[in-house]
Amino acid sequence: MLPCHPARCGACAWGVLPALTRVLPGAAEIAYTSRFSTKPAGVSISSKLVTCCLFSVLTLIGSWAHAQSLPETTSDAAAAIAATTATSATAVVATDTAVASAMSTATAAGVAAAVLNRIDTWEGKVSYLAHRFTGRKTASGERFDPNALTMAHKTLPFGTLVRVTNPLNGKSVQVRVNDRGPFIAGRVADLSHAAARQIDMLRAGVAHVRLEIVSAFN
Repeated sequence: MLPCHPARCGACAWGVLPALTRVLPGAAEIAYTSRFSTKPAGVSISSKLVTCCLFSVLTLIGSWAHAQSLPETTSDAAAAIAATTATSATAVVATDTAVASAMSTATAAGVAAAVLNRIDTWEGKVSYLAHRFTGRKTASGERFDPNALTMAHKTLPFGTLVRVTNPLNGKSVQVRVNDRGPFIAGRVADLSHAAARQIDMLRAGVAHVRLEIVSAFN
């Protein structure tokens, strides 16, 4: 068999000639002889035709094998893109959820502050609860204690601290809302006996006072 010249022969570079050697003994020598020798090779037309056909078949097989590998590469790329997109979407949803939660909390706090600011200070008539209510269960679940500084109000949240001032003498007391009431028209709150004593309204029984929210929640 003649020596190979890869730099001059494309068949060897692509591995076509070795394949021809295995399929058709003598085909490679026929090809080299017909291309590089100046002497007549004495090769028949049929042998040349067979060699050309084999070259064509092997070229087609190589192209087909290359085409078969493309779908797998494309599928892998598509899967990677889909995974990246899904990760990004999850991150966006998580971020949006956190922002929505923070906004909801801030909005609730703002609404509560706005409501309390509207009723920060007001005036009205108050009375006080007598000793006969001692030990009774209040609306908050606590037992009424006449010696504690507490107050009953119709709407303020339990635990709200309110400063009650008697404008006639300037005396004031800080009380905590723990009950609901009063249920008498024209009155805004009921004080405990101890709170009424501190603003000096026991003798009068009812007094016109100024109320001011000190703390919304305690």
